[in-house]
Amino acid sequence: MANVRLEEIKRRFNNVTAIEDITFEIPDGEFWVLVGPSGCGKSTILRTIAGLETATSGKLYIGDRLVNNIPARQRDVAMVFQNYALYPHMSVAENIGFGLQMRKVDRKIIQERVMNVARSLSLDHLLDRKPKQLSGGQQQRVALGRAIAREPQVFLLDEPLSNLDAQLRDDTRAELKQLHQELGITTIYVTHDQVEAMTLADKIVVLNRGRIQQIGDPQTIYASPNNQMVATFLGSPPMNILPAIYENNGFDVSGQLLTIPAVVKKLQLRHGHSYDLGIRPEHIFINEPPSGFTVAYGEKPSYSADSPSRQEGNESQLIVEVKVVEPLGRETLIRAGLPGSAVVLNIQVGADVRPRPGDRLSLQLDLNHLFVFDPKTGDRIL
Repeated sequence: MANVRLEEIKRRFNNVTAIEDITFEIPDGEFWVLVGPSGCGKSTILRTIAGLETATSGKLYIGDRLVNNIPARQRDVAMVFQNYALYPHMSVAENIGFGLQMRKVDRKIIQERVMNVARSLSLDHLLDRKPKQLSGGQQQRVALGRAIAREPQVFLLDEPLSNLDAQLRDDTRAELKQLHQELGITTIYVTHDQVEAMTLADKIVVLNRGRIQQIGDPQTIYASPNNQMVATFLGSPPMNILPAIYENNGFDVSGQLLTIPAVVKKLQLRHGHSYDLGIRPEHIFINEPPSGFTVAYGEKPSYSADSPSRQEGNESQLIVEVKVVEPLGRETLIRAGLPGSAVVLNIQVGADVRPRPGDRLSLQLDLNHLFVFDPKTGDRIL
C-alpha cells in the first residue's frame, strides 16, 4: 500500500489540453473518487497514474517513488475497467489468478489467494465457469477479484459499475465499500455518478474541463461548494439556481421580491447587478395556499408551517406553478416554474403533499441555506 501524489500534472493531445495543473495527494489507505461530467479529464488522470498515458509535464509519485518514466507493469497498481476485460477462454479461477501467474508466483500461493478472494466476493461456487456463463455483476466481481488477488499498492477503478442495472449497482457499491474497509488499499475511483461519489469516497475530487474545481469530503463539498458547477453537479435533485437582480431590500427573481437576511446585506452587493441564487430542494417549504389559488393536498403537511426559516423569523416567499409531480414513495419531488419565466425549481416534500400540475403554490425559502454566485465566473460569493 502507498500514498499517491500528483504535482502540477498536465496532459496534452496535440493542441488539446485534457488535464492541467492537477495537484493532490491521496494518503495511504484512503478511498478517493474523481467525479465530473463526461470529458472533464477524470479517466485521463486515472490512466496517467496507471502508466497507460504519459504526463506532458508534472511529477507523479506512488509511495516515495517518482514513476513518470516507469512503465505500467512496474508501478504495482491494479486497474479495473468499465468493460471488465475478462479472458473469455479462461475460467473464473484462471481469470482471478492470471496476474499472479504472469508474475510467476508459486502455484500453491496462487490457489490459496484465488480461493480467499473468491470467498470474499461470493464467487467460490463459480470458479469453474467461463465469463459467458456469468451475469454482469458476477463478471464485475471477477474483474475486481483479479485486481485484489495481486495485492497491489493502489487500486484504480474506471467506472466499474456503469454497465450494471440499478439494483445490482447499489449492491455492488456496498460490497466495494466493505472490501475497501477490510483491505485498506489506496483506491482511486472514477465515475460521473454523483451518488457513487458521495457514498463511496473518503474524499472527492470534482473536475470540470480538465481542472480541479474542489477537493473535500462528501458532506463538506455538498454543504459548502466552491462554485456553481460543484453546487449543481453534486446533489440529487440538483441545487436550484435562480437568476436575480439585487435591490436595496432584496433580490428581484422574475418580478418577485425575496427579502434577504442581514448576512447577505453585509456583502455590499451592487444595486441593480445580476446574481445567481442557489438553494437546495430540501430547503424549500410549502406555505398555506396563497389567497385566490387552489392547491390539492392530501393531509396538510405538519412541517409546512414550522420550517426553520419561519421559526427564526427569516421568511422569504415565491409563488410558483406546478409543472410535474413525481411520487417517490416516502417523498414527493415537485418541479415548479416561476410564472412568466423559464426557471424551474425542484422541491422535495413529504409523501402526503399532492399538488396537481397547474396548481400554484406559495413557497418559503430557508435563507439560512441560501447561496449567492457570481453569474460571470460561477464563483460562490456567499
